[in-house]
Amino acid sequence: MSQPSHDSAHAEAHTGPIKSPKQMLTASLLGFVLPVCVIIGLVAYVTSGNKPGAGAADSEMALAKRIQKVGMVEIRDANRPLRSGEDVFKAQCSACHATGAAGAPKFQDAAAWGPRIGAGFEALLNSALKGKNAMGAQGGGDFSDFEIGRAVVYMANAGGAKFAEPKAPVAEGAAADAAAK
Repeated sequence: MSQPSHDSAHAEAHTGPIKSPKQMLTASLLGFVLPVCVIIGLVAYVTSGNKPGAGAADSEMALAKRIQKVGMVEIRDANRPLRSGEDVFKAQCSACHATGAAGAPKFQDAAAWGPRIGAGFEALLNSALKGKNAMGAQGGGDFSDFEIGRAVVYMANAGGAKFAEPKAPVAEGAAADAAAK
């Protein structure tokens, strides 16, 4: 009789916690289906924050943001007096060129300006308009390209160059009148 009791004890030792089909179904649902449902719910919650609200004002604002302009055109007063090279230097260039900040050649430093002057006025103007090294582009800013050119001539001439000041741009209407005569 000791034989059957030894086999039943041995059989009991190798069984798992799931003893019925109902327990198996419950374990399957909790182990697989429930985590999938939680993940789907989290994804739906996270992605719902990107959608505009149900209100009309919110949807109009979201629409306006999506179709906003990429760029804009600024029309400046062409009749304002052109500024001199010294005025542009004081307003725009002196922040770096007066102190030599960020490797900028100091105003009236012939040794620093010498190699740059050797490159010529066009190269200096191009560097000023498009930017070079730590200097940002000056073209399209508060000053016209002509005014930046005047400032380049002013700084280079103070550093030993003998550049002539660039000629003022002719207004389109005046150019048409001069051509007609």
